[in-house]
Amino acid sequence: MTENDISERIIGCAIHVHKALGPGLLENAYVECLFYELQKAGLKVEKQKALPLVYKEVKLDAGYRLDLIVENKVIIELKSVEALNAIHFAQLLTYLKLSGCKLGLLMNFNVLRVVEGIKRVANDL
Repeated sequence: MTENDISERIIGCAIHVHKALGPGLLENAYVECLFYELQKAGLKVEKQKALPLVYKEVKLDAGYRLDLIVENKVIIELKSVEALNAIHFAQLLTYLKLSGCKLGLLMNFNVLRVVEGIKRVANDL
């Protein structure tokens, strides 16, 4: 399954979650519900996966955690904020670089229509 195939399925699951819950909840509620929906859809998903920082061949636990990673290919960084800003994109791009993944989805659930809060971020490696 390609990153694009995975992202389509993720977006479908996000739509189900947002239709059921709407905007206004804390980020963690959306993480838990999306995790459930992705598993139900038959996808391999991990939540709060530790992401080590490798510096000069030394693996450091710097406290980075991925909200969700699907099929070990697509990272989901979930937000529930008034608006996405540059630091959110930078955070996801850093996670992509550290993990070696090619695609990430930055998802803001604090919007009227969740598709308007989803941004694709690509890592050119």
